[in-house]
Amino acid sequence: MILILQADTDKNGREFHQLMEHLSRMNNIQVRVHDEVGALQTLTEIYLVGDTATLQIEDMKNLPCVERVVRVSEEYRVLGRHHDDDRATYFEYNGVRFGQDTLNIFAGLCAVDIPEHVEIMMKALKERGLPCTRMGAYKPRTNPYSFQGHGKECLPYVFELAGKYDIKVIAMEVTHDSHVREIHEALEQTGHPTGVMLQIGTRNTQNFELLKSVGREPELPVLLKRGFGITLEESLNAAEYLASEGNRRVVFGLRGMKTNMGDPHRNFVDFSHVPVVKRLTRMPVCVDPSHSVGSREASPEGIMDVFHVTAQGVIAGANMILVDFHPAPGKALVDGPQALRMDELDFFLEDVRIAREAYEKRVTLAQAHLKSQASAA
Repeated sequence: MILILQADTDKNGREFHQLMEHLSRMNNIQVRVHDEVGALQTLTEIYLVGDTATLQIEDMKNLPCVERVVRVSEEYRVLGRHHDDDRATYFEYNGVRFGQDTLNIFAGLCAVDIPEHVEIMMKALKERGLPCTRMGAYKPRTNPYSFQGHGKECLPYVFELAGKYDIKVIAMEVTHDSHVREIHEALEQTGHPTGVMLQIGTRNTQNFELLKSVGREPELPVLLKRGFGITLEESLNAAEYLASEGNRRVVFGLRGMKTNMGDPHRNFVDFSHVPVVKRLTRMPVCVDPSHSVGSREASPEGIMDVFHVTAQGVIAGANMILVDFHPAPGKALVDGPQALRMDELDFFLEDVRIAREAYEKRVTLAQAHLKSQASAA
């Protein structure tokens, strides 16, 4: 059961203490407090975990500070969209809003190679008003002899260049809790010129100890990619691991399923699950067209498959795009053949704008249809 408190409830106030004292006397009930900090107000939610079946919603509504009560009926207790819970939710991080009603583009290097390429990418993003990027410092690879990323050695100059070009959020994959410590140390060393969204890749979706560790880092949001060989339900439960440890600022990433049924693409594109994830949970949804397609092949009309699948995800309501760009794809140390070129950035952004406009028109049409049905009823 979730108790949603009145906006800006004072947790040092008398009524809040009365509420918590009452909840502490309940048998077989664990109490967890979560804050949703927005630009204008803070919303506090209290999760009651345990034997809540006997609790009456009306009784809980009458408790001090409580504005609304939601009975949890789904498996995803913290991140789930439960019965009669259609709230528009979001989180803000370093000045960037992430929600199921927004769209953020993270274009950048799959793997950091040299400072010059990082600067070219960030400068291009700043010129186009894009505050987010992807920069891979740690790269898990199938082949043990392949380039594994520069690791902590590149973090200081990546963060400093981000500050120089006003990049607010960098998506960066981590595979071990030591990587998180190194990111914190580099941010501290450089004076926190930017923010980092920790990315958990498809190979680590069921690395439960890593999920728990990252879940205990609530100040850094997380992009969790769907596991390539497991069900959607299993991947959503992995996201719940993060939230159960305290980090609720989670974006769920779709990056294709590993199967030869997707040939000739690198993975079988699963972007039809964008609305499914948004229906089952309150998480924003990211699509990763680069790792889904894995090539620069184009259709006869001249549109690359990467563009096509991006549009599919955006028209379905995606809230974030993670896409590979590189100033010199032929020199890229990881996934060069699938990276888009800098002279294709404006083309890509305009194509995304067209797809987003189509999505917004579809939403308007659907709402008008529902309204007409309600009027006729």
